[in-house]
Amino acid sequence: MNTLSSLKRNALIAMIAGFSLASPVVAQDVTEGEALYLNHCADCHGVAVDGNGSLANAMIMKPKNLRLLAQQNDGVFPMLTVIKRIDGRDPLVSHGSPMPVFGQYFEGDDTALKTASGQPVMTSRSIADLVAYLQEQQQ
Repeated sequence: MNTLSSLKRNALIAMIAGFSLASPVVAQDVTEGEALYLNHCADCHGVAVDGNGSLANAMIMKPKNLRLLAQQNDGVFPMLTVIKRIDGRDPLVSHGSPMPVFGQYFEGDDTALKTASGQPVMTSRSIADLVAYLQEQQQ
């Protein structure tokens, strides 16, 4: 192998290593997402994620059955909409006021998720974990 080829190969290896160190890939934690769901969402949306939480009857608009999000969106989980509803960028009126905005509870440690179209969206690791849990619950 000539010196120029060896230098190019080493430069390519160094560049790839640098990219992987700069942006580590961390898997979403479904178990953590479930714990967050049970703590922040289950009172309204139900332990079974079906919209039948203990507070559901007190609301003007019944909470959504979160197990049907993909089914009601042509089989595609509406990740961007879910993220925006949780963090407050897309508020929803439920019982006469907007759905509680939980973004403040889930701030920090940003991570990127890819939507079905491949579009990256930044959110906190906690919301990413919660989204992973909700994706797993789809029927």
